[in-house]
Amino acid sequence: MLCPVALVLWIVTAGLLGWFFFQGATTPSADGRTVVHLAPTERDFILTEMRQLLQAVHGVVTGLSDPDQSQGHAQAAAAARLAGMKMAVDDNPSLMLKLPLPLKQLGMSVHRDFDELADAITGGTTSQDILQRLSTITTRCLACHEMYQIKEG
Repeated sequence: MLCPVALVLWIVTAGLLGWFFFQGATTPSADGRTVVHLAPTERDFILTEMRQLLQAVHGVVTGLSDPDQSQGHAQAAAAARLAGMKMAVDDNPSLMLKLPLPLKQLGMSVHRDFDELADAITGGTTSQDILQRLSTITTRCLACHEMYQIKEG
């Protein structure tokens, strides 16, 4: 008798975890976006990370504007590297469970793109290529903001 109960409990638990992995803690919003419901500290964490990504964009653009191209590119690469995958390592697993899969995928792709941007800059790519890569990154940022709204609760 215990074995079938344990099996049913395992299936229900796995199903709920799978649902949360793909859907997260979300509801539709009146403006057509998906609301992601987070605890206040989780929301603060996400918003802080978004500001850090924006600071990285600013650092890259500032580096590109430096008249000393060598120094400017070093600054741009360092700024991009700060927003790379190392930034995503600290993400809390319970927070990640609350985020819908497409949001997680967008976020991880932005971090990977920043690492690739840093590699390209240190590899001697052109300013035009750097700006094109930065445009691709910010397009993903815009897509995320157009699709999602982060709220407490």
